[in-house]
Amino acid sequence: MDIAVSELRPPARILMGPGPSNVPPRVLRALASPVIGHLDPAFLAIMEETKALLQQLFQTENELTFPVSGTGSAGMEACLANLLEPGDQAVVCVNGLFGTRMTDIVRRCGGLPIIVEAPWGEIIDPDDVERALADSGAKLVAVVHAETSTGVLQPLTELSRLVRERGALLLVDTVTSLGGFPVQVDTWGIDAVYSGTQKCLSCPPGLAPLSFSQRAVEALELRKTPVQSWYLDLSMVRRYWGQERFYHHTAPISMIYALHEALRLVFEEGLDERFARHKRNHLALVAGLEAMGLSLLPKRDHRLWMLNAVVVPEAVDEARVRRRLLDEFGIEIGGGLGELKGKVWRVGLMGYSSTRNNVLLFLVALERALQEEGYALSPGAGVAAAFGEY
Repeated sequence: MDIAVSELRPPARILMGPGPSNVPPRVLRALASPVIGHLDPAFLAIMEETKALLQQLFQTENELTFPVSGTGSAGMEACLANLLEPGDQAVVCVNGLFGTRMTDIVRRCGGLPIIVEAPWGEIIDPDDVERALADSGAKLVAVVHAETSTGVLQPLTELSRLVRERGALLLVDTVTSLGGFPVQVDTWGIDAVYSGTQKCLSCPPGLAPLSFSQRAVEALELRKTPVQSWYLDLSMVRRYWGQERFYHHTAPISMIYALHEALRLVFEEGLDERFARHKRNHLALVAGLEAMGLSLLPKRDHRLWMLNAVVVPEAVDEARVRRRLLDEFGIEIGGGLGELKGKVWRVGLMGYSSTRNNVLLFLVALERALQEEGYALSPGAGVAAAFGEY
């Protein structure tokens, strides 16, 4: 049977959702570079540079620092599967969807999750974690630094201190924060950390940067049972990324090119300036939203700069607003997940998408969409407030 297949022509979008973000032209050009062998000396040199750039971004001297072949969820599973054995207890901090996902993976590893909860939109209380550790003697504590489902930023310094005092390992999800907010692995005493490429790094999805401290490496080496996932077994993958270059799997060569170039862009801009840009655009967006009578879900001190969870006003159809933004302005934002479905919009200002122009265009577009919903606001107030913040 003949099948008519049209030429691939994805529409141009302004990506302001929870990820992916728009990809810079230089990263797209890197993706189109000639493919060479994954053990070619030229490619091995690119791997080494990518590792060094990731160490600098994670602010760590950890030797086991490299991107896993897979999305951010593969990084989550790699960390948990390598550090947990059947019967191990793990304290899992749950204040959103991705803490819930970690709980599921702990169980699939044969581990015993001890859940510490906070309402969606709030941070985890370190005192609750300390009590869970004291009662259990758990092997590790898993927490999300930047909860994409709620827009909450979790402070880590106090958590890290008490986890160390109890002799446990600290595992942190930085999928949304890495590249848009400081992530200081060594200073904060993080033992295992993972991220994704498609958010503040503005690289296509497909790789999961991660890093293990020496304590985490020792836990991996002292395992009594094999890692349940052959593909994500870091005891083997690290030999490919290390000096041995032991064959494990064929690396996604073009994606490594893209990540290499995305990281070069990060450091050309400079970390301090990059973080300041994300904060500046977040504050301008918040000023504009508040001038329109809208509010964010998290408290002011616990808000992400790169992902804004905006509370949907009563009598406004949140899905219809999102569709209008997409159809009329080419702007993609995200809806709520889990218990927040239909209750929030998730507005991303990540990496290459975190710009003044995007903030202002979004406020204009949202004003029009809300007016169509019959929502009362002062025309132009949002943009004027954002200009004032800038």
